[in-house]
Amino acid sequence: MSLDAPPTRTPWIQTPCLRSAALSLEAGCNIYLKLENLQPSGSFKSRGIGHLMSRAISTHGPSKPIHFYCSSGGNAGLACATAAISLQRPATIVVPLSTSPLMIEKLKTMGADVVQIGDHWSEADKYLREQLLEKDKDGVYVPPFDHEDVWAGHSTLIEELEEQMSGSGAGRLEDGDRRAVKVLAMETAGADSLAKALEKGELVTLPAITSIATSLGAARVCQKAFDWGQRRDVTSYVSSDAEAAMGCVRLADDERIMVEAACGVNVAPIYTGKLPSILFPELSKEEFGKLNIVVVVCGGSNVTLAILEKYRIGYAKDVVMSK
Repeated sequence: MSLDAPPTRTPWIQTPCLRSAALSLEAGCNIYLKLENLQPSGSFKSRGIGHLMSRAISTHGPSKPIHFYCSSGGNAGLACATAAISLQRPATIVVPLSTSPLMIEKLKTMGADVVQIGDHWSEADKYLREQLLEKDKDGVYVPPFDHEDVWAGHSTLIEELEEQMSGSGAGRLEDGDRRAVKVLAMETAGADSLAKALEKGELVTLPAITSIATSLGAARVCQKAFDWGQRRDVTSYVSSDAEAAMGCVRLADDERIMVEAACGVNVAPIYTGKLPSILFPELSKEEFGKLNIVVVVCGGSNVTLAILEKYRIGYAKDVVMSK
């Protein structure tokens, strides 16, 4: 391809935010779904990764022969490979040995060079930095989560959401209202590095990722996530793998949306009936019923019909539903 050719499009899109009748009935309040599963890569990662890569091209100049390198066994790597197509640049994704064959095949389908090495992400990342990036003068590192440009890209979701929710009758948020908005940060047991850090009051490193929600599997969260997690308007909550799997199955049944376990965990508290006690224990049932709550359907590409059926059979008996 010609390096002088302009990018074909932005690496991410504006996604719909729609009220879910089924989940609203389950929750007892208005539930809206921000459909990030519709991003080009299948997850919200297209925003942050795509923004960082776009800025790298702007900074170095459109004629520079940039080669992108990303260490990720999950959706960040897929977002990098997808964005590389839009930006007309090559990409190499270094994945750990634990990466599923499904994800590796998807990365290759996107045209990325794939290197598989290391038992976990940090070993794959070390190999990328020391063996690949150091030897490529045109190489640009694409961190999967810990970078200001990534955060800035993800923040475009909030700008869209504010506009969309004001159009739904929820009203535009003023500065004071923004401070009053509550955030629920969901993790699964075995991938709960944020919850463990908040509990201990300092950053901690998990010895291993043991959850099925492998794309939640940062053994240690970045400092910025830890800082924001300590805010009064942020609540951290950890669900079981069984609840996350159930969330995937129920979302597919109710909304015909397929997501992986790292996203299924987002809807789990709705289906188990725990959402009011987790987020608003002080509200009466009537007060809770007037709320507008947005669930970010962050998506994820590590899912198939066969995986969902496995979840249905293997985990349904382990989840006690409130309704």
